[in-house]
Amino acid sequence: MNRPLFVSLDGPKGTGKTTLLEAVTKALRADNKKVIRLCEKKSDPYRGETMALVNKLVRNPTRELELRVCERLADSRSWISRHVLAKQPPGSIILIDRWYPSDAAFRRIVPFAEILQLNIDRNVQVPDLHVGVVTDPDISWARAAARGRGLSSTVIHKLEEQVACTQSFERAIADHGWVLCRNEGTIEDATMQVVSEIYKVLGGRDFTANGVTTTGDGNRPFRA
Repeated sequence: MNRPLFVSLDGPKGTGKTTLLEAVTKALRADNKKVIRLCEKKSDPYRGETMALVNKLVRNPTRELELRVCERLADSRSWISRHVLAKQPPGSIILIDRWYPSDAAFRRIVPFAEILQLNIDRNVQVPDLHVGVVTDPDISWARAAARGRGLSSTVIHKLEEQVACTQSFERAIADHGWVLCRNEGTIEDATMQVVSEIYKVLGGRDFTANGVTTTGDGNRPFRA
């Protein structure tokens, strides 16, 4: 595959996506892969305007406001697709922290099917691999509570909301056939799973780390 490989990691807050992204990046680079790390919110030139609208939605949740948020996010992703993703070097692996699948967790009123169509209509780039990172809500909530910034979420403030967010996202994973990564064990296990899925898309080659070889055709890992 000469064109860039585009991989999105999405999921609720506190599921360890950033830590997993860092570990996957390190593993791929150790195997001499060119990895580009991107973050949707840091690449979005309209982020301030979008978050102002999100804050308004939190205070006054209506379908009209949520739809406007979804439309604005889709417009931003369209811009990122044209001006950021399209400029990445051939042969690279682009890892992005959040993309449109994350809307399945954080939007409450507008159905995800409608959100997906918004993104398609705006020619938002479709990832070659969607990875949905989840944990039991109690685990992600406890992880968030243990860090200084907490959950750092504009829309999730209670455990019950985290439960609903997680359940909604897991349904979307099942409905759309995304790769499910349950990041409740060791970071090494989650890393091996994601890297294996990446190599499957790249063409089925094997990946070895820490004495364990994972086959790119989906077979179970075995000791080297």
